[in-house]
Amino acid sequence: MVKQMTVLGITGPTGAGKTTLLKEVEKLGGAVIDCDAVYHDLLERDGALQHSLEKTFGPLRDERGAIDRKKLGTIVFGDPEKLRQLNIIAQTATVRRTQELLEGYRGKGIALAAIDAIALLESPLAKLCDVTLAVVAPAEIRVKRIMDREGITEEYAWLRVKAQKSDEYFVKGCDRTLVNDCDQVEEFALQAKALVESILQEHIQ
Repeated sequence: MVKQMTVLGITGPTGAGKTTLLKEVEKLGGAVIDCDAVYHDLLERDGALQHSLEKTFGPLRDERGAIDRKKLGTIVFGDPEKLRQLNIIAQTATVRRTQELLEGYRGKGIALAAIDAIALLESPLAKLCDVTLAVVAPAEIRVKRIMDREGITEEYAWLRVKAQKSDEYFVKGCDRTLVNDCDQVEEFALQAKALVESILQEHIQ
């Protein structure tokens, strides 16, 4: 049984290549925790989170009895204080569940886990990580990737890119940086694998 587990915190702007990196983590036998997916799962099934949201923002249920994410978004959109409250509630629940998942993986003897979170650096999630890693890429490349991936216009892709924090923000806040300016996904995957393996090696010694 592996006693020590290395926890990577993965962050960076959309279209930079985080998904490719996370696939390499899985190929190396690591576990991946997608914090967006964790939060959305909690919205569906965590009664404590649902109660906290409705206590703060009022009735939020749709006709199925589930939390209506669009209704919640309408309430917090354009209201910085309500958005701040939502972020605190969401982060608290997500961090707690992420800790539970990490403990479960650690108990199974898994040697590597990655936390994928766009808001990693401004949340308590960063404290759960042994190493934080920023995945960044030139804006023009990211725009093309987003267009190809989601079938949206170049104009809308640029809006998405410009709405996010700068590469400098991610690079400055993280321990390590992986720049994805590769023409081929396979080339970047090899770089990602090599970096993860080197981090693992450092933590084994």
